Amino acid sequence: MIMNLGERHRGTLLGVTAYLIWGFAALYWIRTEPVDARDLLAHRAVWSLPFVMLCLAIAGGGRLGAAFALLRQPRTLGIMACAAFLGALNWGIFLWAVTNERATEASFGYFLLPLVNVAIGLTVFGESLDTAQKIAIGFAVAAVLMQMIAFSGLPLVALSLALSFGFYGAIRKGVDVESMEGLFLETLLMAPFGIAWLVSRGGGGLGQYGLEVDLFLLGAGAYTAIPLICYVAASRMLPLTALGLVFYIGPTSQL
Repeated sequence: MIMNLGERHRGTLLGVTAYLIWGFAALYWIRTEPVDARDLLAHRAVWSLPFVMLCLAIAGGGRLGAAFALLRQPRTLGIMACAAFLGALNWGIFLWAVTNERATEASFGYFLLPLVNVAIGLTVFGESLDTAQKIAIGFAVAAVLMQMIAFSGLPLVALSLALSFGFYGAIRKGVDVESMEGLFLETLLMAPFGIAWLVSRGGGGLGQYGLEVDLFLLGAGAYTAIPLICYVAASRMLPLTALGLVFYIGPTSQL
C-alpha cells in the first residue's frame, strides 16, 4: 500500500484516539451499572444516530444528504447491514462482560484482536509485514499465550469479541463508504430495533436511576460513535497489520 507520510500520521493519530477512548470504556459503562446490558445496547444504537447526523450536518459539504443517498444503493446497504450486525454483536458481548464482572476476559479479547487484524490484512487485503512488525507480532503471540495459560484456555467472551470486531473492521475497510456516512447507515439500521426494545422496556432505565445514569445513557451515542468514526477513518489510511499493533493501547488501559 502506497501512502504519504502525512496520511500515515493522521491514520495513526486517529487509531490512537479510538483505542484510548475504548481503553477507558469500562469506566464509562460501569457508571450505568443498574441498567441491563440489553438496554445499554439499545441506548447505544438509538443515541448514536442523532449524534452521527449532527456530526454530518456540522461537517457540511452535503455529507448528510450524501449519507441518505446511500440508502438507494442496495449492495452498499446490504454490506453495511452485515457490518451493523457484527458491530451490535460486539457491543452486546462487551457490555454483558463489563456488567457481569468479566471485564478482564473482554480485555483479553482485545489483546487477540490485533492478531485477527494481522491475519485478515495478510490473507484478505494482501498486506505484508516488515521485520520490526514481525518481531512485534512475535511478542504479541507470546503475550497472548501467557494470557491463555493464566485463563487456562481461551475464554469464549474473548474469542467472540476479537472475531466479531475483526470482521467488522474488515468490512468497513473494504467498502467504499466514508467513516461517518457508514456509521450513519449502521445506526439507522439498528435504531428502530433499539427504539422498539426501549419502548417495550419502559425506557430501558432512562428516568429510573437518577440524573447521573440518565446523562451517561444519553451520552452513550457520542461515546459509541466517536471512537468508531476515528477507527474506520484510520483503517482507510493504514494497513490493518499496522493498525492492529496500535490496538494494544486499548486493552492495556482496561486492565
